[in-house]
Amino acid sequence: MKILVINCGSSSLKYQLFDMEGEKVLAKGICESIATDMSHTKGSTFDGRSFDKYVDIPDHKVAFNIVKDALVTGDCKVIDDLSEISAIGHRVVQGGDRFTESVLIDDGVLKAIDELSVLAPLHNPAHVIGIECCNEVFGASVPQVAVFDNAFHSTMPETSYMFGIPYKYYEEDHIRRYGAHGTSHRFVAYRTAEIVGKDLKDIKLITCHLGNGCSITAIKDGKVLDTSMGLTPLDGFIMGTRCGAIDPSVVTYIMDKHNLSPKEMDTIMNKQSGVLGISGVHSDDRAVRAAAEEGNKRAKLARDMQWYQIRKCIGSYVAAMDGVDVIAFTGGIGENCTDLREDVLNNLSYLGIKIDEKANAVRGEEIELTQPGCPVRAFCVPTNEELAIARDTKNIVEAL
Repeated sequence: MKILVINCGSSSLKYQLFDMEGEKVLAKGICESIATDMSHTKGSTFDGRSFDKYVDIPDHKVAFNIVKDALVTGDCKVIDDLSEISAIGHRVVQGGDRFTESVLIDDGVLKAIDELSVLAPLHNPAHVIGIECCNEVFGASVPQVAVFDNAFHSTMPETSYMFGIPYKYYEEDHIRRYGAHGTSHRFVAYRTAEIVGKDLKDIKLITCHLGNGCSITAIKDGKVLDTSMGLTPLDGFIMGTRCGAIDPSVVTYIMDKHNLSPKEMDTIMNKQSGVLGISGVHSDDRAVRAAAEEGNKRAKLARDMQWYQIRKCIGSYVAAMDGVDVIAFTGGIGENCTDLREDVLNNLSYLGIKIDEKANAVRGEEIELTQPGCPVRAFCVPTNEELAIARDTKNIVEAL
């Protein structure tokens, strides 16, 4: 069975084609800067072939046709006919409280995803477009599955997901904590349980998805107890361009003082804050680290703030779960930023953690980061959200 995995953004389209026999990636690529004069596509195949070119991509339907052509024609083809694709799996950011697991997409599901755009205005509308384009380009007979980013977090208790605002806003507007990166946290949680040789329900686990966007999740009894992102991916600790949790009065104060609209303030918090806003250098940790090493104090401050907030979040989850057995790092920064892992783990010494410095020097690989015999173990566990989506899609389609 071959599964096409789609991650459709407002101006981009990422894809991977899996052969589920052996869970092998046959092809992957991206169409980016859609509907701009910088539209561009690139991709690669399992055997090393690749393409990289600027092309006119006026809309998502054209992008999907580019993907179709890349898979079945030209120098980078990997299948002879579209009929070889058994199903399509879509990453969907927001399923609200309507979807607690992945589902087969029908008209009702598509309508619900569209209605939930009020909770994810930057993401869900693009997912709807992606699903509709797949119907047109690949045919309505090809099953499509929605895999929701927040579904894994649906097990959170009310004490974790409710906000301290009038209850009517939950009842009328569904304002609550939903979390994000759930597909990644789920993949890493189950893989970590496999590594330590236990059932997920038998360990207290903290998963740290650290990239340009960051979130941390506490998992107890096989269920999510709490997660750092909230109604949107803005909550939590400082990220590449997002401010994370701040005193809400800061928002109203800045808006009043500088006469800003809600949209302008939203842009500041989502796109101009975090590591970028503090450092004044970049949102990419690699550039900020280089600046810090050259003596840039603001760059060092940005990294120190983020690391401190990560430690504080982990510590709060240790308290919430009355202990922890395993901590897992994943995401672009979590898998590759060795000095962050060293700082975080060395400052959790009260848990009995002793870092294995040689192991921690390894980047991007599955490896234990703690010394033998530690009462709390830590691992680097590379995430694979696309594979998780492909697996869910396969399971749902096979059950039809």
